[in-house]
Order: sequence, then structure tokens, then C-alpha cells
Amino acid sequence: MKIKFLFLFILFSLGNSAQNQKKITWQDLSKVKFVEKYFPKYDQSFLYPTFLSPVKALEGKTVTITGYFLDIDPGGAIFILSKGPMSSCFFCGVGGPETAIELEFISKPTFKTDDIITITGVLKLNSENVEHFNYILTKCTGKLVK
Repeated sequence: MKIKFLFLFILFSLGNSAQNQKKITWQDLSKVKFVEKYFPKYDQSFLYPTFLSPVKALEGKTVTITGYFLDIDPGGAIFILSKGPMSSCFFCGVGGPETAIELEFISKPTFKTDDIITITGVLKLNSENVEHFNYILTKCTGKLVK
């Protein structure tokens, strides 16, 4: 009887964990509007996001999304998931800030730039700290797709 109870508990826990994850797309993250805002600390204007309600509803949730892995820091400390490969990422002139997500991994990844990966993490929305991306995934784990 105890074994059956334990089995059902584990099965319920796994099912519940899968239900708490939401698969999102880049289209979901495009529900944001940008205006230029001046930041006195930097004496410069930056694109300031206003996240629309579908995106706000994702904040703090565990989400899964697929994209291109970008390792943009020679020291191997800054990782990005991009809608497109390095040659067409937003800071190369294609798309906007909504096409990239800053990644904070649980453990250092072994992916290479332009690997297609699926990432799962907790979504954090960032509008004030211009030293970080507007979308940040914390507690990330990843899986190579291609």
C-alpha cells in the first residue's frame, strides 16, 4: 500500500511540474511596446519597454522556449537566447530587444554560438536596469535541439 501511495505521489508531482511549465514562442514575447527614455545615470536614452498583459502574465512563471544560443562574452559569463543566429541578432541590426533573452544558468552551459537549443527557466521582466536585457530567464537548464 505504501509503495502504491509513493508511486501515485511521484506520478502526480511529475505531472504537476509539467503543467507548471509553459511553452512560449518569440511571438508571445513580441507583446511589448518601446519608447525612448532618458537615463540620467548614463546620460543616454534607451528603448524602454512597456510589457503588455500577455507578457506580464508570464512573469515569474517557468517557461520553455527554443532559439539560438549566443555566447557573447569572451569570459564566458554572458549568455543569450536569440530568435535568430548571431549574424542576424537584434544588436546586429535585425529585430528588436524582444528577440533576445538573457540567460542565467544553474550550471555553466557547454553550448556553442548558434546552436539551436530549448531553454527552460523562470521569466523575469526587466524595464529599469539597462545593463541587463528586457527578458531574463533565471534558473535555466537547456537542451541541444540541433
